[in-house]
Amino acid sequence: MAKSAFDDIMAGIQDMADILNGIADPSTYRVHVPERIDVRGIRKNLGLSQAEFAARFGFSVHTLRKWEQEGRQPEGPARAYLKVIERDPEAVRKALWGSAE
Repeated sequence: MAKSAFDDIMAGIQDMADILNGIADPSTYRVHVPERIDVRGIRKNLGLSQAEFAARFGFSVHTLRKWEQEGRQPEGPARAYLKVIERDPEAVRKALWGSAE
């Protein structure tokens, strides 16, 4: 491994440790939003139809179909929202509807 690659990895590990220990400056956090999102995969993993997924998470069915059938990718904020849905759909449900549906 090249010295610079090792240094980059070690700097990342130190950043992670600082975040975990609560000593990192929050203004320096970087958010990674992936360029590509498997919208169909997220929906299918939740066991929802296109209409159910769209209604539950506030998308139009038309937009959802474009993402799934035409291979169009959601824009940045929608990609971030879809990533949250993928990782913790229950948290999204609670945020949108409160503790009870």
